[in-house]
Amino acid sequence: MMNHPKNYFKSILVAFALLGAGNAVVNAQGVSTTQLKQFKLMSSTQIHAGGKQISDPAFKGDQAWFDAAVPSTVLTALVANKVYPDPHIGMNNMLIPDANDSFSTAYGLDKYSYLPHVKNPWKDPYWYRTTFNVADADPSKRFELIFDGINYRAEVWLNGHQVADSSKMVGMFAKYQFDVTPFIKANQSNALAVKIYPLDYPGTPDTEQLQALGSFYLNGGPTGDIGKNVTMLCSVGWDWMPPTRDRNMGIWQPVYLRETGVVSIGNTQLITELPKLPDTSEASLKLNLALHNSSSEAVKGKLQVSIHPENFKGNSSDRISFSQDVTVGAKGQGSVSLDANKIKDLLVKNPKLWWPVGYGDPNLYRIQLKFTSQEKTLDDTSFVFGIRTVKSEAESVGGHYDGFYRRNFYVNGKRIHLVGGAWVPDMMLDRDAKRFYTELSLCKNANLNLIRIWGGGITPPEPFWDAADRLGLLVWNDFWVTGDTQGEFKGSPDYPFQGNVFLKNVTSSILSIRNHSSLLVWTGGNEGHARKELYDGMRQAIITLDGTRPYIPSSSGYAKMPKGWLGSWPDNKPAGVYSGGPYAWKDPKVYYSLADTAKDWLFKDETGIPSQPPLNTLRKVIPDMVWDTTLPYPFNNTWGYHDACTGAGKYDEYYQDMVSRYGQPLQIDSFSNKMQLMNATGYQGIFEAANSKISDNGGVMLWKLNAALPSVIWQIYDWYLLPNAGYYYMKKACEPVHIQFNQNDSAVAVINRSRFDQGGLTAEATLYDITGKVTGKQTAKVKQALADHAITALSLKKLLQGQSEFRFILLSLKDQAGKEVSSNVYWTAAGNDYTALNQMTGTKISASVVNSDQHRGWEKMTIKLENKGQQIAFFNRGQVLVDGEEINAALWSDNYVTLAPGESKELSVTFERLQGVGRLQVKFSGWNTKEELMDFATEW
Repeated sequence: MMNHPKNYFKSILVAFALLGAGNAVVNAQGVSTTQLKQFKLMSSTQIHAGGKQISDPAFKGDQAWFDAAVPSTVLTALVANKVYPDPHIGMNNMLIPDANDSFSTAYGLDKYSYLPHVKNPWKDPYWYRTTFNVADADPSKRFELIFDGINYRAEVWLNGHQVADSSKMVGMFAKYQFDVTPFIKANQSNALAVKIYPLDYPGTPDTEQLQALGSFYLNGGPTGDIGKNVTMLCSVGWDWMPPTRDRNMGIWQPVYLRETGVVSIGNTQLITELPKLPDTSEASLKLNLALHNSSSEAVKGKLQVSIHPENFKGNSSDRISFSQDVTVGAKGQGSVSLDANKIKDLLVKNPKLWWPVGYGDPNLYRIQLKFTSQEKTLDDTSFVFGIRTVKSEAESVGGHYDGFYRRNFYVNGKRIHLVGGAWVPDMMLDRDAKRFYTELSLCKNANLNLIRIWGGGITPPEPFWDAADRLGLLVWNDFWVTGDTQGEFKGSPDYPFQGNVFLKNVTSSILSIRNHSSLLVWTGGNEGHARKELYDGMRQAIITLDGTRPYIPSSSGYAKMPKGWLGSWPDNKPAGVYSGGPYAWKDPKVYYSLADTAKDWLFKDETGIPSQPPLNTLRKVIPDMVWDTTLPYPFNNTWGYHDACTGAGKYDEYYQDMVSRYGQPLQIDSFSNKMQLMNATGYQGIFEAANSKISDNGGVMLWKLNAALPSVIWQIYDWYLLPNAGYYYMKKACEPVHIQFNQNDSAVAVINRSRFDQGGLTAEATLYDITGKVTGKQTAKVKQALADHAITALSLKKLLQGQSEFRFILLSLKDQAGKEVSSNVYWTAAGNDYTALNQMTGTKISASVVNSDQHRGWEKMTIKLENKGQQIAFFNRGQVLVDGEEINAALWSDNYVTLAPGESKELSVTFERLQGVGRLQVKFSGWNTKEELMDFATEW
């Protein structure tokens, strides 16, 4: 069971309360930021007016346009308006035209265009239009229009005036800010019109995955030509996602109107240092920012700075307040740089540090910056930050590993063994702040400490980063380069064509996210490199604009880096991290062998398995679940579109391995349960293998964590936010102190993933046959388990000799007080023949509530689950239900639990009590147990 920080449950409640805040945030004396959300949308092919007319507040031509809740891509808005069916579901994507004309014609998709006499609805620009009011504004007010992200080009008009054109406003990852003060109309309606242009080059998709167990989609299409743009490269399709038909053209991030005085604060950077490491009793802060004066006279004023705890109580030393006199020249910009040498308050004694998951609490402070002049607030802004340092070093290991480097990462001077995986965007970018927080909460609950932003996707919006900061998740940020588009495998080093656009987007991204405590490392891309002028420009921009965290050239040390190029920063060494899989399901023994001898497992940053969801969401992934008898049971070709294919994931072998180990399923529930056993042992094997060499490798990361659409491959939780069994076996493997069994050498080891030594432990292993009879038992004392180390507690080799028939191995690790710290379960049999499970006799379980805590719409329930019989209670799954429908994002302390005869365990589950009427139930069901159902209320 995971021991969350004591404020963990409270932090979830506070974070979700923040997500419900209104549009306008009034800071002080009229300084405000208002999000513009409600837009109208229409294809430019249907409009005969230009930007000047459309942005006239008196324009009435938008009355028949579609509603668009920005942020929204064009296709997202059209789906919301029922113009097209939801492409996430079933085969609906084959009912929508594609942005590539020849591809659309080849598949007959052009007939689905909703526009009269227009075969490709994505070839021409779209207009977004909204109106808003501004209260009476005095001449000293300044108004700024902010676009956090558009795709791909845009021109902006306000009240009949052009603010920006499409030659300057281009690229998916740049933030745009425009002074629109001269165009604002006080006490009147204002009209904003934004013309969004499609990608310059729509890219060529690969052959659609229309057959189950057929060929996988080629990443980035057959030519990788989507790479000509600075955009979400996987929007043309990848081997886990079909093409997004409009390539996500639209206003995909928020739009804001910001009101300040004539002096505004910008380009803020807060740097935290621990100058006495390994001593962390003192932190030094550095504050850099720019002040912009839009008036024709110099402004004398005062910069006021205050810092206070954000998510912890703190004391007086955690509260800082000071001010600095500043004069900003007329129509100019002044820079301010403050550090502990200038401001003694910026030397913080006994700071509360920000730590990643498993190593401590992610303590956060809030800084507020205010510029005042003549007792009037001209600008006021704030953000949260953590006091922490990050560092990375690569070392040549030598010997068997000659030529390979291992990269280690450090937070606050402590080496962090990284466990996590790649994060991919929703195929239509359809994630809001609540969804980001929910998904990252699932990652934290799984004991992961790292999220990798994959280079073929997107740099996520601000709510993602805020959630990562608050949850203690480190983030590895790839830039938008892949081997499939920039020439490593296909595509071309000449992509993207507009290098200046790429570098402008790089600069904007660095400035936007550099203050986030969660950001661990920048990487130059995924399994490849940009051409030299872009590579050098990106590397130098990171050094100049950030300079506080490392850069590595690529997410794969296998990527061919040209001779003479500069390497990682600051150590100028190779990446020291390696992709390359395996991406298919493997026996756990294979992963142990890889961890022992494979050179790329010095730091394995991509490996994974097909990961079928549990049955209740599988029915949503495959809504037409009717068996095509020309295929193995229970497949039909819809499975192929949702990634049950060959290729890297080898779904066919995943299925065949399940049949050979557990027997041919003939019913859908049996099929689903056996696939969950495959998920459990697969993810357990990956992370426990890396654990076994924890001191010798830098970490292990999954390809991948999440899903871009409902899928049956490479995910620890599905698109509907329901974890599969592998999630919980991985969660256990990544717990701070862990007990595990190596099937290659029969050793039982204790893994200490925390930053503190552990002592006084007792390891116990018990063997059971298929009837629940004990066939062997062994215990051992573990006097000391060093931090960041593995230690062998005992060997089961002798005990297992002569026991070739099916056996359960149950492990338990207890502290000096007899409290269980970790538990684990395995099953073994000669030839991996586990079909004995199909004849396993039943047992009875009971469940009872020990404690329940409700607060602000959330509930945390502690449940005692007990095995009442003389047989093993195997693979018991807990579910929180409302009217029979599972609450998918419930945070369980453990699940798919196995109990020895007479054993009981306490489990906790935290879930949102949804508004509405329904019967709340908690259900447990197991491999050989009848359902245990607890009813709580008829209304909630």
